[in-house]
This record gives sequence, C-alpha cells and structure tokens, in this order.
Amino acid sequence: MMLYDVRDLSVHFATQRGLVRAVRGIDFAIAPGEVHALVGESGSGKSAAALAMAGLMRLPGRVASGRFTWEGRDVTGPAGPQLVAGRDIGMVFQDPMVALNPLMTVGGQIGEPLRRHHGMSRRAAAARTAELLALVGIPRPADRLADYPHQFSGGMRQRVLIAMALAGSPKLLVADEPTTALDVTVQAQIMALLRELRARLGLAVLLITHDLGLVAALADRVTVLYGGRVAETAEAQALYEAPRHPYTAGLLRATPRLDDAMDTLWSIEGSPPDMRDDPPGCAFAPRCPHADAQCLVERPLLDRAACHHPLVPA
Repeated sequence: MMLYDVRDLSVHFATQRGLVRAVRGIDFAIAPGEVHALVGESGSGKSAAALAMAGLMRLPGRVASGRFTWEGRDVTGPAGPQLVAGRDIGMVFQDPMVALNPLMTVGGQIGEPLRRHHGMSRRAAAARTAELLALVGIPRPADRLADYPHQFSGGMRQRVLIAMALAGSPKLLVADEPTTALDVTVQAQIMALLRELRARLGLAVLLITHDLGLVAALADRVTVLYGGRVAETAEAQALYEAPRHPYTAGLLRATPRLDDAMDTLWSIEGSPPDMRDDPPGCAFAPRCPHADAQCLVERPLLDRAACHHPLVPA
C-alpha cells in the first residue's frame, strides 16, 4: 500500500493576465520510506503540486481537481487533501530566512507545533525542541532555543527548518528546493542529513528540485514534470541510465559532470510553455528535435514517458 496516492491533480492560479494552469491532471504516488524526486524547470508545476499535496494551497491558487489517498484512506476535501501539515506531512520550504519568523525565537517556532498537535506543555516542548535541534546537528541545542533566525548561518537555518518540519513526527517530509542559495559544501551536508533522517526515522521524502545531481545522490524514484504534466517517471537508476523522454534526456545532458570536460554548457533550445495556454498536442513539441505533426495535435499518453517517439535505450 502506498503512503500517499494522488490522482488527477490540477492546480490553477487566477491572475490579471488570465488563468494559469500550473498543474494539469498529474498522477503521483509515494511509497513508505521512499525518496521520490519531483524534477523540472522553474514553472513546471513542482512547488504548486507539493503545496496542493500538503494541503497548503492558498489563494490566488486553488486545487481545481484531485483525489487524495493517505495510507489507504480517502482524504479528498473541497479545497484539497484533508491532512494536517506539520503532523501528517512536514514541509521544508525553499528559503529558511523567509519561512522562519524573524520576530520569534527558534525554540518558540519549533515548539509551536509540538504544543498544538501533541498538547505538550511549554517545558516539555522546549525539551523536545532541544532534542530535535540535536537530531539535525545544531551544536549546543539547549543554548540556542532563545536565539533568533538571524543569529544562525544559512545552513543552520535550513537545519532549523528541517527540525521544525519533524516536530509533528510526520511520515512524509516534503523538501522544496532544500539547498537553494547554499554553497556546495553546505548542500552536501544538508543532503547527508536528509539521508540520515530517512534511515533513522523511516521517513518518506518528496524532494523537489531542478538539480539532477541532488536527485542522483538521494532519490529512489524520479518524476519529471514539464508544462504542468508528467513527462516521465521511473526508478532513479533506470532514468539516469536510459531516459525515454527527450526532455529528460535534455535535462541530463545540460547537467555538468566531473567526468565530462565540456568547453561550453549545453542547454535545451527554446522557452518553457505559457501556462495560460493549453495546446492540443505535446507541450514539449516546439522544443523537441524529434517532434513531428502528430506531436503538435495529439497529446501523448504516459507509459513511463509521455512521448509519441520515446528514446530507445542504447
């Protein structure tokens, strides 16, 4: 049984320039203890899908459609899944300096979900908060409870955010670009921390990123989004060894490699689609070197890759 199963998820945003269909009927499932990566360019629908799945979508965004099943239980509601973010799902947002309240101490912010979801006293919440800070590698955790976010480095603020996400003892941790704006060394430390937490706590992790290097280091399974739809989904090793969708192949080719001395970086030609439009065919067709007339008028079905002309493994 899947931990979390999402079917026909669509997310729309009302804007002055028209309706933006950010997510367009995707199916998605996460197994217990699995690290599942959601990959794509900026604007592909990754973060919008994650917020909707966590029950955190707010206006001007709305969940236009979707069926949500948590551990076999239907949690579909009128405005999204009826889950408690902070208890069932822990959320690690992109920018800890924005996600953390600069006017509250770190101890107060982590302790709040402990008191709200577990009914702990302030003293018990403070003790548990110190344990969580120790779990994510904050030195002298008891001494840092009264500190404010600006008193921590960028990497330590990210660890604080992870501790806050773990406070409700969730089974699923959603990490939305968890290494954004961090240097390479700190990125490696945060990814090592996520691996350790997964092993120690048995967490499932939804990793949202455009960085395929991070995906290779952590993910069991990968779902690639393009234009709000699933372009390809596969086990991580299979996807890296033999991508089937031309977009996936392009993302992999555009990722710098230490064992490939390129004179110039390769990029996918063209621009991402306008998410206010809904073309009848494949959204990637205008940028795809393999596209033909069928691709422009007929939307491909998803069978590992949503492509009329999937790439053949070498």
